[in-house]
Amino acid sequence: MTFRAKASWVVAVAAALWMVACGDGEGGVRGSGGGSMFSAPKEPEPTIRFGVVWDDLVVDSGEVKPGRSLSHLLDPAGIGPGRVATLAANSRKTWDVRYMKAGHRWWLASETVRDSADAEARLVPKWFVYERNPKDYALFSLGDTLGVRLGSYPVDTVYARAQGTIVNSLYMDFEKAGHPTNLAVAMASVYAWTIDFSRVQKDDTYDVLYRREVVNGTPVGMPVVLSSVFTHWDRPLEAYRFETEGVGGYFDLEGGSLQKVFLKAPVEFSRISSRYNPKRFHPVLNKVKGHYGTDYAAPTGTPIVAVGDGVVTKSSYTSGNGKYVKIRHNSTYETQYLHMSRRAVKEGQRVKQNEVIGYVGQTGLATGPHVCFRFWKNGKQVDHLREEFPPSDPIAADLQQAFADEVARLEAMKEKVPANGKAVSPDALR
Repeated sequence: MTFRAKASWVVAVAAALWMVACGDGEGGVRGSGGGSMFSAPKEPEPTIRFGVVWDDLVVDSGEVKPGRSLSHLLDPAGIGPGRVATLAANSRKTWDVRYMKAGHRWWLASETVRDSADAEARLVPKWFVYERNPKDYALFSLGDTLGVRLGSYPVDTVYARAQGTIVNSLYMDFEKAGHPTNLAVAMASVYAWTIDFSRVQKDDTYDVLYRREVVNGTPVGMPVVLSSVFTHWDRPLEAYRFETEGVGGYFDLEGGSLQKVFLKAPVEFSRISSRYNPKRFHPVLNKVKGHYGTDYAAPTGTPIVAVGDGVVTKSSYTSGNGKYVKIRHNSTYETQYLHMSRRAVKEGQRVKQNEVIGYVGQTGLATGPHVCFRFWKNGKQVDHLREEFPPSDPIAADLQQAFADEVARLEAMKEKVPANGKAVSPDALR
């Protein structure tokens, strides 16, 4: 074949390919179904929100205002009292609309409908969404079938590490370092049996690995402490989270439980305003009168919790004690909580450790809001801060290796998370 013939053959093939690609000239580039060598543009993915297709809907939104109910929110959209009552009745077994609260977000999504080609467009309500909390919502169907289903947003998990020295308080120092302030509450729960956080001092140190959940880019809920070393009075106190039978607990390096029979204090993040002192000068009576308890100053209304399991033997009032509660924990120990603004338990009631039994006040002989916490041992009042209480059960022998593996895993994870830096995803830890 000559050069000229070869060139003619190449041109002919190219022309044929071009004709196949262009089709018959009427439809442009055809999709794969028409035998074209090119694919048609992909249809855009529909927008899904709250588990339904959100495209082409007209959406109104806002927050529930005080005194407003579901009927107030749906009435402007043309949904009358009868349909609202039916919707509420149909939904009650799944979620009761009477639980709606002020300040929570809502969305009303409507379809644009034309009864005929020449008719004016009108809006027909299709969905109503109420955000129950930062993670969960209720989706109400407003069509022919009135009802509700519950849903949750996608949740991401991130890991962060807080490290530093106490300068002001755990709460303020966490906030200054960019950590959530409720991490201080989580820490207080971890060390509730070993550290009285009203006695935390400057120069105490902390190194905490924690995880938290993120929804729609916003952290939600309480952080979960995974491992921690809190140095208090030059004594390092380790805590490692370990789950047994689906329940998470905290243990030291040897597998001993941090949980003790009694909490260190009946209120969180208070300060000790007066200690156990048999020769204290009473500020109200203006005379020396033994003070056989520990005063924890806190704002009025602060929850007071039982430091241990027991039975309420007194829930009463006297001119000196004010409103008070007394609990028998066993044949050896009793505790008493004085000067409450309000009591939350009754005589004979069984209570669990960390259960709210009342609220801080200044009833009785008190110069300011506080709880006077008293502790009996074998019928005699003692200084609870000087008592040593036995811990709960340690990790069982057959779980010791699993616990050691978990400690090693958490320590390795901690090394990959920058101290006081940006939170990292699980992928960054692999």
